[in-house]
Amino acid sequence: MTAMRLPRLESAGLDGWLVRLFAEIDEANMPWLTALIRDCEAAFGAALVDLVPSYTTLLVVFDPLALSPGEARRRLADVLASLRPDEAAEGAPLRELPTWYDPAVGPELARLAERSGLSVEQVVECHSAATYRVFALGFAPGFAFMGSVEERLACPRLETPRKRVPAGSVGIAGRQTAAYPLVSPGGWNLIGRTAAVLFDRDREGFSLLQVGDRVRFVPVTRDEFARLGGDDTAMEDKR
Repeated sequence: MTAMRLPRLESAGLDGWLVRLFAEIDEANMPWLTALIRDCEAAFGAALVDLVPSYTTLLVVFDPLALSPGEARRRLADVLASLRPDEAAEGAPLRELPTWYDPAVGPELARLAERSGLSVEQVVECHSAATYRVFALGFAPGFAFMGSVEERLACPRLETPRKRVPAGSVGIAGRQTAAYPLVSPGGWNLIGRTAAVLFDRDREGFSLLQVGDRVRFVPVTRDEFARLGGDDTAMEDKR
C-alpha cells in the first residue's frame, strides 16, 4: 500500500478544501497549523468564509461566488509551497482555568486514581501540572479538545454517556482533556469543575479558548471556586 503524501489537498465540495498536513496527532503540529491559518487569511482575504482547524487538518471554506474551486486550490498550493512554522506559537496565550477537583463534581476522580495506581491527590497534581494545547474546537460552542494528558491518566470514554453534564465540568477521554462550556450530554471521565466562563455570546470570539492556546488547570478550594462564581452543586450521577 502506497503511503499518502503530505501535505495533501482534498475536495470538500464546491466551497471548500481540506488541507491534510499531518498523519498523526502531535503538539509539534501546532506551529504549522497556526501558520497555515494565518497565511490562508492573508491569501483569501474577503473571499474567506471560515477556517476549521483540527489536530492534523484545516478545512478552508471560501465564497464560491468570489473564487472558483480551481482558483482556491491554486491559492492553497501557493500557501503550502512557502509555509513555515509559526515562531510565535510557543508564545501563544496561556489560559489558567481555576478548577475544583473533588468527587462531588468529578465522579470519576476516585476511579481514575484506582485505575492509574495513584492517589486522588496525585491524579490532581499530575493533571494540573501539565500545560495543554488546544488542538481543536467542536462538539459544542467553546468546547476545546486539549492534549496531551500523561499516559497514566489516559482513560477511555464512558460506555454509557451522561444525559446531562454541568457546565465547567473537567474531564479526560483517552489522552485528551477538556472542560464542558455548557450543560450538555457527554461521556468523558469527570474529575472536577472549573469556574471559568468558557463560552460567552457577549465576548469577542465567544470562546475563551482558541486553537493553539496553552492551558493550565489551577487547583482551587471549594470556597475559592464558589467565590469565583463556580457552581458547587454536587452531581447526581444519572445516565
